[in-house]
Amino acid sequence: MTNKVIAIDQSTSATKAMLFEDYRLSNRVNIEHHQYYPRTGWVEHDPVEIYDNVVKAINVLLTGMDFSGAKWSLAITNQRETVVVWNRLTGEPVHNAVVWQCQRGADLCRKLKEAGHEPTVRAKSGLMIDPYFSATGVKWILDNVEGAAEMAARGELLMGTMESWLIWKLTGGKSHTCDYTNASRTLLFNIHTLDWDAELLDIFGIPASMLPKALPSDSVFGQTTIEGLFDEEIPIAGAIGDSHGALVGQMCFTRGMGKATYGTGSSVMVNIGEEAMTPPEGLCTSIGFAALGKVHYAFEGNIHCTGATIKWLTDKLHLINGPAEVEGEALSVPDNGGVYFVPAFAGLGAPWWNSEAKAAIVGMTLATEKGHICRAALEAIAFQIKDLIDTMTGRAGVTLSELRVDGGPTKNNYLMTFQANMLNVNVNRADIEEASAFGAVIMNGLALGEWKTLDEVAAIRKCDDIIIPECDPARDEPLYQGWCRAVSMVNNN
Repeated sequence: MTNKVIAIDQSTSATKAMLFEDYRLSNRVNIEHHQYYPRTGWVEHDPVEIYDNVVKAINVLLTGMDFSGAKWSLAITNQRETVVVWNRLTGEPVHNAVVWQCQRGADLCRKLKEAGHEPTVRAKSGLMIDPYFSATGVKWILDNVEGAAEMAARGELLMGTMESWLIWKLTGGKSHTCDYTNASRTLLFNIHTLDWDAELLDIFGIPASMLPKALPSDSVFGQTTIEGLFDEEIPIAGAIGDSHGALVGQMCFTRGMGKATYGTGSSVMVNIGEEAMTPPEGLCTSIGFAALGKVHYAFEGNIHCTGATIKWLTDKLHLINGPAEVEGEALSVPDNGGVYFVPAFAGLGAPWWNSEAKAAIVGMTLATEKGHICRAALEAIAFQIKDLIDTMTGRAGVTLSELRVDGGPTKNNYLMTFQANMLNVNVNRADIEEASAFGAVIMNGLALGEWKTLDEVAAIRKCDDIIIPECDPARDEPLYQGWCRAVSMVNNN
C-alpha cells in the first residue's frame, strides 16, 4: 500500500501543502497570507486566515485524487516562535498571532534582564531573553487585550506555536499538543527535564493551564478528517519546527553535522549530541529533534532577515522585479564598491542580539549603482552565516567539515559561491526539495513505524551538489572586515 503524506510547511509568508508519495515529493500548493504591521517593529499574522489557507491548500493539492488504496497521514513543520492565544470555549483567537519578527516584547525583556532573570532563563531554556521568542508575545497579549488576563486565570485561554494551533483546529479542539522542538523556542520549556518549567512560567506571568502537552517530534499528535475532506480520520504524525525539520531533512543525525536554512530569516544549526551543552555567548541551545526515544540537542544561531532582505528590495524599493533578478544585478558590477547592507529590519539576531539596531546601507557614493546594493544584500546573507559559524567553531569547540544548505536563496549561485569562500568550507547544496517538510515527513515515518533506525533514514539521501571554496585571503579578509565595521556602526547607534 502506498504511503501518502500530506506535509504542511506553515512558513512566515505562506502556507505550503505538499504531497509525498512513498516519501518522494510529487506535488505542492502555495498560498500566501497577509503580513500586518500595526506599529513600527510590530509584526502580526491572522491565525484564522492561516488555518483557512491550510484547509484550502490541502483541498487544492488533492483535487481529483482517489483516496483509496493508500495509507494517508499528515505532517507539519512551521515557523517556530510565532505564537497564538485563543479561547478554548469559542475556538477563536483573542488577538492576531505575534510573529517571531515582532519587537513588541523588547521593553519586557529589558525589565526581566534588569531584574536578574537572564541566568535562570538561559540555564533552563537554553535561550537568551529576547522578543524573538514566544513568551513575550503571550505576556503582551495577556497584559494588553481586554479581559485576557482574567480569562487566562479562569483557564479559558490556550496558547501555542503555529503547529499547536493547527493541530488543535484540525482535530476539532480534541488535541492541544506541540512538539519538543517548538516548545524549546518559547522561553518556557526546560530542555533538560523536557517539560514546561514552573519557575519560567512564573517569571513571564503565564498560567500553566494555557500550555499544550509537549511530545517528541516523532509522535502521533491527533486524528483529523481535514474538515471532512476524508471520510475517516487520518493521523497527524510528525511535527517539528522548520529549522529543526531542515536539520533532519539534511540527515544531520550525528554530532558535528550542521546545516543552514536560507528563508525569510536564516538558522544555522549544529547537532551537538545527546547532552544539552551550555551555548557560547550569542548562541542558543535548542532541542534539535526528538525521535526513537532519544533527544538530540543543537547549537543554533538565528538571523532575522536574509530572504526578507531580497523581498524588501523587490516590494519596497522596487529595485528588482523578483528574487530571480538579484543575482544578475549583483554580477553586473565587479565588486560591492565598498557598499555594505546590514539588514537589521527586526534588530540584529545572533551573535549580536541587539533588538534596537536598525537596518542600514553604508559606504555609498555617487558612483553607487543598483548592482552594488543588490550585491551587498546577497553578501550580507553570507556574512551573517559566517558570523554564526565563527562563533560556533571558535568558542563552542564544534568543527564543521561541510555546511549543508537548503531554502530558496540557495539556488543563487553567486550567493553559494560567496558563502563557501567566506567560510572556507565546502557548501553542500543537496538535491533535497523542501528540506523542512521532508524532515517532518521523516518524523511521520518514524512515528508510524516505517523506519526503525536513523541509519535506515540516512540511506535514502541522494546526490550531493558540493560547492568547493576558492579562497583568496587578500580579497576575502578585507571584505569581511568591511562588514564587521558596518555592523559595528549599526550596533553602536
